[in-house]
Amino acid sequence: QVQLVESGGGLVQAGGSLRLSCAASGIFFRIYTMGWYRQAPGKQRDMVATITGGGSTNYADSVKGRFTISRDNAKNTVYLQMSSLKPEDTAVYYCYEYNSGSWGQGTQVTVSS
Repeated sequence: QVQLVESGGGLVQAGGSLRLSCAASGIFFRIYTMGWYRQAPGKQRDMVATITGGGSTNYADSVKGRFTISRDNAKNTVYLQMSSLKPEDTAVYYCYEYNSGSWGQGTQVTVSS
């Protein structure tokens, strides 16, 4: 059974930084594509960034140059480093594992202006 546990969310001022973590268990982590998604109130859940088992990355246009996705296969963990945060980045951020279609429980990120 796949389990994904996010952490690292919180309240930050515009221009600040946060790092989200997602610890995975129950999968052969190193070979699977992982992603971060976010959902703001009243809006659909959108892809933020993805990273393949080989380390190839992809980003939504809205976060390019500000966010960085990475993974530590030894720790079964994927990270999202968020910098130059904007109020429009406020959302619940979810970790996603593509092979099983599993979601984490989400972590709230709030950016104040």
